[in-house]
Amino acid sequence: MGHFLFNQLAFVRKLTLKEVEGIDEETSHLVPAGFNNNIKWNLGHIYLVQERFGSHFTGDKMVMPDEFNSWFGRGTKPADWQDGVPEMDELRALLKDQTERIKRQTAHRLPHPLAEPFTTSAGLTLLSVEEMLTYSLYHEGLHSETIKSIKRVL
Repeated sequence: MGHFLFNQLAFVRKLTLKEVEGIDEETSHLVPAGFNNNIKWNLGHIYLVQERFGSHFTGDKMVMPDEFNSWFGRGTKPADWQDGVPEMDELRALLKDQTERIKRQTAHRLPHPLAEPFTTSAGLTLLSVEEMLTYSLYHEGLHSETIKSIKRVL
C-alpha cells in the first residue's frame, strides 16, 4: 500500500490540472488588474517549487530547464520573460508526470532528514523529505487558488 502523502499529492495535482483544462496560450499570458502574475506563471511556479522540494532538497536531479528559475522563481514576473517560456501543453505534461516521478524517487526516504533544514518564506523549518512534500501540498493549493481567482476575473 502506498503512503497517504502520495495519494494526496496526486489528488491535489489532478485538481490543479483540471483547473487549467481549456486554458489557451493567449489566456495563460493575461495578468488581470490586481494580480502580479498570470496563469502560466503560477503553473510554472508550482512545478519549480515541487522540483525543489521533491528533488533538489532531497538530493535528486531536478527535471527542468535551467531557465525555470528566472521564469518562475520567487520574485519573477511575466513582464520580464524573454523567448523560450514553455507553452501550456508542455507545462501540463511536466506537471502530469512530476508527481509519480517524485514518488519513485522519494517513497523509500520519506522519514529521512534533509542534508540541511529548509526554512520557508513564512518561517516554517522543514527537516525531512516527508515534511517538504507535505508543505508542498499547501504551496500548490495557494497557487491553484490564485489560478481560480485569475479565471474568475478574466
